[in-house]
Amino acid sequence: MIPMVDLQRQYQSLRPEIDAALQEVLAGARYILGPNVQALEDELARYLGVEHAITCASGTDALHLALAAAGIGPGDEVITTPFTFIATAEAIRYVGADPVFVDIDPDTFNIDPERVEAAITERTKAIIPVHLFGQPADLPRLQAIAERHKLLIVEDCAQSFGAAIDGAQTGSANAFGCFSFFPSKNLGAFGDGGLVTTSCPTSAEALKRLRNHGSSERYYHDEVGYNSRLDEMQAAILRVKLPHIDAYNAQRRRVAASYRKGLEGLPVQTPHEDGIGTHVYHQYTLLTDHRDAIMQALKEAEIAHAIYYPVPLHQQKAFADLPNLPASLPVTESVTARCLSLPVFPELEDGQIEMICDTIRRALA
Repeated sequence: MIPMVDLQRQYQSLRPEIDAALQEVLAGARYILGPNVQALEDELARYLGVEHAITCASGTDALHLALAAAGIGPGDEVITTPFTFIATAEAIRYVGADPVFVDIDPDTFNIDPERVEAAITERTKAIIPVHLFGQPADLPRLQAIAERHKLLIVEDCAQSFGAAIDGAQTGSANAFGCFSFFPSKNLGAFGDGGLVTTSCPTSAEALKRLRNHGSSERYYHDEVGYNSRLDEMQAAILRVKLPHIDAYNAQRRRVAASYRKGLEGLPVQTPHEDGIGTHVYHQYTLLTDHRDAIMQALKEAEIAHAIYYPVPLHQQKAFADLPNLPASLPVTESVTARCLSLPVFPELEDGQIEMICDTIRRALA
């Protein structure tokens, strides 16, 4: 069987370093906000090119904490995409604000800047672009819009660790960048984990308080915060993996190039690179009018596949109570009806890629 991602192979390649790092944590017995968390935050800040990198318990918490630190709350609106994992919009509801969904670009599947500007009202306080599947959103156009309307940009970088625009890492050029270290991510832990980046010292201090029960000094609480601290063991694992991230992403791009060549001439739309930034292929997602036939063939060949995402957020029951919920977002709905993701991970072998492409070719014959 060919899996969507092979976490066991990656672990085995780093096993001596990871096991040694975990043994060191156990021997030191400092499990909460210990030396590995501090060291990881310093290393992440250097890699991403930001002043402050504040870890937390998950990518969802990263978005929540960023919005809370920004002072966004009830009565506010935050514009975002309907074609993403629910965490993006959940975080907006957590602070009492309303997500406003606008349609996406049909090629990149990222939020459409023109639709963003048209959706701005006097209640709009921020934009959350998602760098979906590892493809950077059109930040230059979004930043121009945000500047004109005095809005914050909170980047959802859960799928884009290592992606860059003109040499600047995603998550480094706006108010906040929010990352996930879920195990299957490009830089993944062995459990949940998250990160918020900022170059504002005031925001950084607020984030540190909020993740730790609103406290900057033990047992003194300046505000009601949250329990959202990265585990020391996860930090140790991430420190081992971080030096390999560029190589991992290069291998993901190798896989994508092989898919593009192997699927050439077939009635499928392969992922589009628009030249705005470096795509790091957290997912390899194509569009096809023959999804059922391809899925059946992949299933019979024991090749993993997935639909990311089958139901857009504006059609989810969780958001049915939103005011001004759009009746239809046609590009998003077309994409959800035709998208299909194939296995992509650094260790995927050329022979496996060839087998996947041959299976799809036979399904479409």
